[in-house]
Amino acid sequence: MNGEPSPALWRSDPAWGEPIGVRVSDPVLVVALDGWVDAGLGASTAIAELLGASPTQVVATFDTEPLIDQRARRPIARLVDGITTELTWPAIRLLAGTDRTGRDMLYLTGPEPDFGWRRFLEAVTELARRMGVVTVVGLGAFPAPTPHTRPVRLASTVPAQSAELAGRIGFIQGTIDVPAGIQAALELALGAAGIPVIGLWARVPHYVAAMPFPEASAALIEGMCAITGAVFDTASLRSAGQASRHQIDELIAGNAEHADMVRRLESAFESETDPFGLSTNVPSGDEIAAELERFLREEGG
Repeated sequence: MNGEPSPALWRSDPAWGEPIGVRVSDPVLVVALDGWVDAGLGASTAIAELLGASPTQVVATFDTEPLIDQRARRPIARLVDGITTELTWPAIRLLAGTDRTGRDMLYLTGPEPDFGWRRFLEAVTELARRMGVVTVVGLGAFPAPTPHTRPVRLASTVPAQSAELAGRIGFIQGTIDVPAGIQAALELALGAAGIPVIGLWARVPHYVAAMPFPEASAALIEGMCAITGAVFDTASLRSAGQASRHQIDELIAGNAEHADMVRRLESAFESETDPFGLSTNVPSGDEIAAELERFLREEGG
């Protein structure tokens, strides 16, 4: 991870100018790249909320030609009366904004690269160095056998160099091998470069993992704020979460088996007998998930 990244991989936005880094002070970098685990749209909704909290400006744009499989992530064509007017290509961008106090924030958004991960890691690490990033926070969410009636718990992942950060959020004890997303690779690369980095993961009830779960997004933002000292308002997400919970409650109340499943999940939640959230001893959420999706469609939700 030494040396300058290939100039062809990213370019500074002309409106931002060079040298990169002169217009922000001690920024926090939030990473939320699409394409890996994001149960309940926890991370994507959270980053959308952060981006909408203040005006943002594009700092740098990555060349996605060597990074993205265009057949897997096809550009979007706009058709007007049968005429193809434009193509919108997948974009990986670094944007700058602020929190409620005016603190500088950076956001790395877009699709997770399909190719060229090592070059991408080098480029992101160099950008973080140039801009004086003080902390990097990755956002994610995974399905877990946890009830919607309890607060969303976070788990953290860190490289060895940032172990102190994990103590502020909590982590899962034990050993597990899982397929890695680009966030895990960034954690190791940034940690090796001496930049504090942590991944935050919201545990989303497995039976609502395929639909928006705003409580997870609120928990991710609040966790990021606890780690970095940034200030953001999650009231709108909490309000949306309450409405979502009421809909789920209404569905479950009409089915004794579903209600029993939630009670069992509540009991496991209180005892934390399955810290990985991967136990096969809890009931499958497939049936309730299917019924919930149908219920929400009928309600127009």
